[in-house]
Amino acid sequence: MDLDNHPLARDFPEFKDKIHELKTGNTHFARLHREYEEVDKAVVRLETGVEHGSDAELEQKKKLRVVLKDELYGMLKA
Repeated sequence: MDLDNHPLARDFPEFKDKIHELKTGNTHFARLHREYEEVDKAVVRLETGVEHGSDAELEQKKKLRVVLKDELYGMLKA
C-alpha cells in the first residue's frame, strides 16, 4: 500500500509550471489546491495511524481527494 502523499506536482510533473501559475493567479484553483493538499495529508495520517478514524472516514477522504484531483486536473488541461 502506498502511504506517501500525492502532491500534484509529483503526480503531474508535466504541469509543474502551470500548477504554480494557477496557484498564484487563480483563486479558485488555489483554494481547491489547498483543500486537496489538506485532504491528502489527512489520508496519509489516517493510513499511517498518526490519527485514528473509521474505515468509512478514510474512504470518504479518499473519495474527496479523487474528486478534487479530477477537478484540478481538468483545470490544468483547460
